[in-house]
Amino acid sequence: MRILTRPPTAKCNLPMYMRFLMSEPKSSTCTRLSEVADVSHDSVNRFLLRETYDPKDLFNEAKTLVNIVGGTLSIDDTVLDKPYSQKMDLVRHFWSGKHHRVVKGLNLITLYYNDPQGRGVPVNYRIYDKADNKTKNDYFLEMLDQVIAWGLKPHYVTGDSWYSSAINLKTVKNHGLGLMFAIEQNRTVSVAKGTWAQVQNLSIPEDGMLVWLREFGQVKLFRTRLKDQARHYIVCFPENDNHKELFAKPEFKSLHDQHWKIEQYHRVIKQVCNIERFQVRTKVAILNHIFVALCGFFYLQKMTFENFITNAYQWKRSLFTKAIATFIRKFLPDIKNLLPKFQKVVNA
Repeated sequence: MRILTRPPTAKCNLPMYMRFLMSEPKSSTCTRLSEVADVSHDSVNRFLLRETYDPKDLFNEAKTLVNIVGGTLSIDDTVLDKPYSQKMDLVRHFWSGKHHRVVKGLNLITLYYNDPQGRGVPVNYRIYDKADNKTKNDYFLEMLDQVIAWGLKPHYVTGDSWYSSAINLKTVKNHGLGLMFAIEQNRTVSVAKGTWAQVQNLSIPEDGMLVWLREFGQVKLFRTRLKDQARHYIVCFPENDNHKELFAKPEFKSLHDQHWKIEQYHRVIKQVCNIERFQVRTKVAILNHIFVALCGFFYLQKMTFENFITNAYQWKRSLFTKAIATFIRKFLPDIKNLLPKFQKVVNA
């Protein structure tokens, strides 16, 4: 992060840009901010180009809000849609779970942490960059090593089937952490020594069953259903866990619910924090915009933790309640008077 040697004099700064992203309902562009905040378009653009925020800055903010020991760390990615972009850095074609097809946009990969008290924030992230010559799994392992080196001590790591390769699972286990990952239905496991079967062909009790996952080791296998589709998850327990014999369906559901919070995070940063709505083109400006949008999510979470708001959507909705009510009270009589005149024009 850029170290300041004297108090900043720039008219556009992080708090201003963050509040703008949190409050603007539609057009979160440099031009729009210059209109509403009495700053020049160039001032906003310079802010996005001059800063050098990085994921460690995000973690430093996170550790002031949550307990960094004993929680659940989740990995997932989402596509920031940019269907009409032209000559914009970092934009590629990615598979979108939302659209169920390949779309044009940016791929945001996040490590999201839920502490034992139920407070959740992102602690590390990457934007997929083809120039890095890395896969999403490479980014995951890199980010995991980083947050552990920074002092994060999760109890479990969770993820979907994209991140459940044997290398990823072994890396998590070697850190002494527990894990819960979705696996594809054709993954092979052994129930009895010397016999292997695909998980889709097994009869799995509700409380799970102990099996040996090929190329990994012993895990507990669970099956769930979503929209009449079977999904399979494996759970491996942390080192020195004395309660693994008691891990059954309720404990699995609790761990799965914690993982699902990363999906809620994806919705909030898109629908409330305007992370997708930018028109800058260069890599530095894009990365700074994304960092500030994530800071907006932090601020909303902080207000939620302190019971200042119920949730981000309730807060965003309340911003416009008085404006809409005032418009209705003030202008509705004038509109009623115009209706007869409008009808005459139509009939003519």
